[in-house]
Formats: sequence, C-alpha cells, structure tokens
Amino acid sequence: MSTPYCLLFDSDGTLVDSEVLLAQVMAETLPQYGLPFTAEQYMAEFRGVRFLTIVLELEARHGGLDDDRRKRLEAQMRERMEARMRAELEPIAGMPEALLELAHHPKAVVSNGPERKIRCAMESAGLAQHFGNNLFSAYTLGVWKPDPALYRQAAEAMGQAPERCVVIDDADVGVVAGLEAGMQVIHLNHFPEREATPPGAIAIHHARELPAAIARLDLAT
Repeated sequence: MSTPYCLLFDSDGTLVDSEVLLAQVMAETLPQYGLPFTAEQYMAEFRGVRFLTIVLELEARHGGLDDDRRKRLEAQMRERMEARMRAELEPIAGMPEALLELAHHPKAVVSNGPERKIRCAMESAGLAQHFGNNLFSAYTLGVWKPDPALYRQAAEAMGQAPERCVVIDDADVGVVAGLEAGMQVIHLNHFPEREATPPGAIAIHHARELPAAIARLDLAT
C-alpha cells in the first residue's frame, strides 16, 4: 500500500465556518475608513482573497488611505475578528468527523491569513489537535494564493512531494493555487449553483464526502 497522501487544508470556509463572521467584521470596519463595503460583497467578490488586496481594490474605487490609516484599519479588523472567532466560531459541518476518519494522513493548514488567526481558528473550533504546529501562513512565507508557491512551500516543509499532496480548499484562489502547484485538489464547493469547480479539481459539496474522495485517490495510486 502506498504512503497516505499529505492533506493540505485551507482554513476559512474549509475547516472553519468563519467567512460569514469575516464578512460581517469587514462590513463593520471598512466603511469607518471611507471604504464602502457589505458582507454580501465579500461573499460574492472577495472570498479567500488577501486582505490587503481587498483594501487596495476598494481604495482604487473609493479613494486611497495613507499607510498609517491602512495599518490601523487592519489592526482593528483583526482584533474584532479574533474576538468574534473566540466567541462564535464553529467548524464546518461534518469536518470534525471527517478529520477523525483521516487521522492516518499527515495534515497541515495552509492559509492566506496570519498565523495568529489560523491558530485562533483551530483552537476556537476544536480542531487544533489534528494539525499541531503544521500551520502555514502566507504572511510568514511571504506568498499568497493564488500563487502556487504557498502550497509548494508548505509541502516542502512537510517533507512531501507535490504529487503526494491533496489540497482541500473552498475558494477559487486556493483551488487554482493547488492545481498550479501540481497537486491533487478537492474543491469543497459550498455554492455549486453559482460557482464552477475548475477543470482538474474534484468537487464535493459537504465535508462528509471528503474521506471517500481521499480514499478514491488512494485507490488510484
């Protein structure tokens, strides 16, 4: 039997149900700095995108901020988001059970968010024991999805070749990054009625489907 695949999980929207919280916090915070924004806009246009990229796009539409105000904006947003996560964050439905079934696979979290946020999310949702310190942040590595280098660097740190890794991600930026990194990709598509799974990725619609999808990949090798 071949060595189990290394599973590289996105965090927001894949492991933890944080995207609605994030959308609400951003909708609360960004307008205070002159950047009109709604929770619906985040879900429709910016899911999984680096926060600075979102801010710069909004600045291009509505007027720029100086560096000091931009830093204060991000600090305030992060503080509010951490408080909401610690009070309200839940795992994605079915994910705790799926992770238990996949206990024999090496695993890591690979996220566009800061490491502090990733660690807070895993602790708040009760998933930290599945990943330990295998938490890879774009802010630490200096590269953000959809750049495939983020997943490649995480695989290297885990001692895994790209072809022996499976990316599990709910957002297009992460699915594209995984495919371009030369990895198997499972798209946890929460919105199949309006989002297409990119060619080359495997679509599932609920975390309970994940163990079977991984098992099929194992059988194919």
